[in-house]
Amino acid sequence: MKLYSINSGHFKLDGGAMYGVVPKSIWNRFHPADENNMISLALRCLLIEEDDRLMLVDNGMGDKQDAKFFGHYYLHGTDTLDASLQKAGFHRNDITDVILSHLHFDHCGGSITRKGDRLVPAFPQATYWSNALHWEWATRPNEREKASFLKENIVPIAESGQLKFIDIPEADQTASRLAAVPFTAGVRIRLVHGHTAGMMLPEVTYKGRTIIYMADLIPSIGHIPLPYVMAYDMFPLTTLNEKKSFLGEALEKDHILFFEHDPSVECCTLKATEKGVREAERFALAEL
Repeated sequence: MKLYSINSGHFKLDGGAMYGVVPKSIWNRFHPADENNMISLALRCLLIEEDDRLMLVDNGMGDKQDAKFFGHYYLHGTDTLDASLQKAGFHRNDITDVILSHLHFDHCGGSITRKGDRLVPAFPQATYWSNALHWEWATRPNEREKASFLKENIVPIAESGQLKFIDIPEADQTASRLAAVPFTAGVRIRLVHGHTAGMMLPEVTYKGRTIIYMADLIPSIGHIPLPYVMAYDMFPLTTLNEKKSFLGEALEKDHILFFEHDPSVECCTLKATEKGVREAERFALAEL
């Protein structure tokens, strides 16, 4: 197995929304905002090469939206999905599986591309993986979340015939560990429901270590402290409990966290402190 960090760009979101109830006077010290209160965030995907499969976890915002849409998110930097794949020695046509942590536009927007007046899969050889609970949640969205679920990112996946669902257990708020579902010999899917229903966190066994793709459970290294929960989360108290469970497990087993949205830090380990669980070492995936 080989793992590759695939950077598909950077964008900006409101810092207050990203840190929820945490005052700006605190989060601005380690994640500084611009004059519009926006903070820089990465669109970092994970590429997993295992046997004859090449699995891409999430795919950024894509390029099919108009300038007005992208203008809201201040895209910046030079990274692109295709350039990052090429740097790793691959092309999008090589991808056999696309694992979608969830269907918010900044995680699945690159799934579909525009060809003339048609919307078609951007990964023509790939199976796209979601789960029935989250698919139902995304295709019949609530009023608070529906701006993050764009039909043009989602419906064409199903229409293409390339969509499959991972069977997941029912949510159990009393469980002491996040649910885990086998996917391949080296990959499991962990399930969380606080940010959005049925979000999937791929867990990879790699070089004797366990690496978890954090998606939006812990989007950046600044979100490790328990109360640092995004205002975007649908069920923040559920997120709080899921973080507490996950951080305890990750600390105990010395897991590695891989961040999708941290603007500069790819990975970290954890340590116990008087203030709770905090980062220990930070490093790039390639350093493993």
